[in-house]
Amino acid sequence: MTMQPSGAGGQGSALAVEMTGISKSFGAVRANRDVSLRVRSGRIHGLVGENGAGKSTLMSILYGFYAADAGQIALHGQPVTLRSAQDAIDHGVGMVHQHFMLVGNLTALDNVMLGAEGHLLLAKAAASARERLSTLMQSTGLQVPLDRTVDDLNVGDCQRLEILKALFRGARVLILDEPTAVLTPQETVQLFEVLRRLRAQGTTILIITHKLKEVMALCDDVTVMRAGQVVLDTPVGETSVEALAQAMVGRSVQMGRSDAAEAHAPARSGAVLLQAQGLSVTDAWGVQRLRGVGLRLHAGEIVGVAGVSGNGQSELLDVLSGLAVPAAGTLSLGGRQFEAPGWLDPTTARALRLAHVPEDRYARAMVMPFAAWESAVLGYEAQPSYSQGGWMRHGAMRAATAAMMVRFDVRPRQVDLRCGQFSGGNQQKQVLARELGQEPQVLLIGQPTRGVDIGAIEFIHGQIRALRDAGCAVLLVSSELDEILALSDRVLVMNQGEITGELAIGECNETRIGLLMAGSAQGEHA
Repeated sequence: MTMQPSGAGGQGSALAVEMTGISKSFGAVRANRDVSLRVRSGRIHGLVGENGAGKSTLMSILYGFYAADAGQIALHGQPVTLRSAQDAIDHGVGMVHQHFMLVGNLTALDNVMLGAEGHLLLAKAAASARERLSTLMQSTGLQVPLDRTVDDLNVGDCQRLEILKALFRGARVLILDEPTAVLTPQETVQLFEVLRRLRAQGTTILIITHKLKEVMALCDDVTVMRAGQVVLDTPVGETSVEALAQAMVGRSVQMGRSDAAEAHAPARSGAVLLQAQGLSVTDAWGVQRLRGVGLRLHAGEIVGVAGVSGNGQSELLDVLSGLAVPAAGTLSLGGRQFEAPGWLDPTTARALRLAHVPEDRYARAMVMPFAAWESAVLGYEAQPSYSQGGWMRHGAMRAATAAMMVRFDVRPRQVDLRCGQFSGGNQQKQVLARELGQEPQVLLIGQPTRGVDIGAIEFIHGQIRALRDAGCAVLLVSSELDEILALSDRVLVMNQGEITGELAIGECNETRIGLLMAGSAQGEHA
């Protein structure tokens, strides 16, 4: 479809992006409904809304991934036709996706060059690219080790590499989809410094995010979408977190820890349902990720695990769920004892009523080409309700998935839609519906609200508390300290593969936890 000029006249010259009357449907699902968006040049513009509100679809149209059914687009005052991502790149639009588009076994330099070599001789192309990247890194502060493979980079490096890749291709308009969803607090601060520097250099930045505090701290302007339409468009200085939250969900939303106090009526902890001792894990590079970790989970309590990402939390979840075998240690679950090499496996874990919500839904919790109903029964397909006489009951699976979608407000409610076509937050709600719906005795849950909107966070937290109140033992790993404090009855803090402290929720404050996260014994007494 040809995008026609909007006729904004002189005012359009001050706009980096002008999208007018954009509509887009996927079958019966209307993702965008007559959306207009105007983004001023050299500004940071936030785009917020509930999961499924149409934000990512709108930005995918701007990036040429999708063709709009109706509407016009102008860039820097000029009408454009965007039939592909290459068209968008040619017009100076770059996009960094929530799930990075990098080739793991290639170096950072190779990833930047891929598809943009610029010379028939690869050695000359590499030398030229390295020189340009060196200049870019110096001017933007986006430092990345160019000769390391992507598989050896941390998440923050990958984020910076994706931004470098877009700038290398000439992006003057940069779209970031949930840029802080997988970053540590320190990496988030570094990213914001980079984005402010890019803004000062004239780059226009669009950020899709659910983190309203970050919008208030970073953005100049913000647009709120709900049900495929724009419901609020305002300078950040003229709004508030509360106003944005209400615009997103169409109702008043509990903010901060006001509801946490009610949730922290003393936990009625009961019998020990899971106990681990002396867990040690060494990775393929010889780095010890867990160092003699031990813990107990009681019925009727939520135990939060706080710590900067990469300090052993992921490995702890893997070992306790049966996805990894420790080098040493023991585990007691459901009246059974496990030690290496005869360790717990995921099938046995499910039989013992242990459910697991992995930290990375994209890589570990769903199969993106599968239909929603297929991912909704993963790991549970042999249950009598889903299988009879060795034959899978597809009708029962679809019906169960439809019920899950209603209970967890998954949008759109289409059981045959491929998992990869749902927004990240709606993917997360599907995983939670599958695991929480099994009424587990023990729940291991990693990053439960990563990439999830504020209304859904409220709902998910309520579901986790309800499981606790029903007698489930919950182990919660989250990089969001506010989430740990809002949900936990007891907090474990990890640093460099060890538990550096254990605090009842009434003893917790950010200073104490921060010191323990840094490995300081002073946190025990702060």
